Amino acid sequence: MKTNTAFKEEALSALRGNWGKSILITLLYFLLAGSAMGPSMYTSILMQDYMKDMASGQNLTQMLSAMQDPDFLSLQTKANATGSGLTLFQTFILFPLILGMCNAFHKLLTEGDNNLVVNAFHLGFKPYFHKVWGMLLMFILVILWSSLFIIPGIIKIYSYAMTPYILHEYPELSASEAIHRSRMMMRGHKFDLFWLQLSFIGWFFLCIFTAGIGFLWLCPYYQTAMAAFYEEVKSDYAINGGLA
Repeated sequence: MKTNTAFKEEALSALRGNWGKSILITLLYFLLAGSAMGPSMYTSILMQDYMKDMASGQNLTQMLSAMQDPDFLSLQTKANATGSGLTLFQTFILFPLILGMCNAFHKLLTEGDNNLVVNAFHLGFKPYFHKVWGMLLMFILVILWSSLFIIPGIIKIYSYAMTPYILHEYPELSASEAIHRSRMMMRGHKFDLFWLQLSFIGWFFLCIFTAGIGFLWLCPYYQTAMAAFYEEVKSDYAINGGLA
């Protein structure tokens, strides 16, 4: 297994001269995610404020009566609608875009293809429903494992981490087969991935101190290092007879 330094050097080498396009696709993702989460967060804040005002100086009977107030019911309806809208947007737009970004940076690393914006959308949304279902199934499985206890959920996050790459690179595999292959690839490498992620912790805190602006540089750096990690575990899996 390569060292974290090797993965990072590969990432920086691939990003050299391509930072502008890397930042652009990261910014587009942040804007899309923010535009979707904004209304939901705003409605949630209004609900919290309303509940605090409702609970102030009132007994249980008064609170139950206030919850039948038309203003409260209208706000609750809006909260449900924005929450449902966010879930749909995350599933059908953000999930495939995340997959596309992972593979766009992988393509940059392995082929030198720097059409990151075009590739992020093209690779993520074609074939569309197969990739949406693969990402959604992975998300559902993590949630189900996490509902048992937090540790199994964390383990599964690492087990399924290579799924976005596999869904694109091996389209002949079903969603469940891609997730299974990720599990096989990550056997013995979960801690390696955790150690790689941990090596970015200093950059993470530095980005926070820049009011989040630094994440425009950190995310491409991290994603390209992840692509290098995928190449390594895929090679190890093939050497051990996992791939034909």
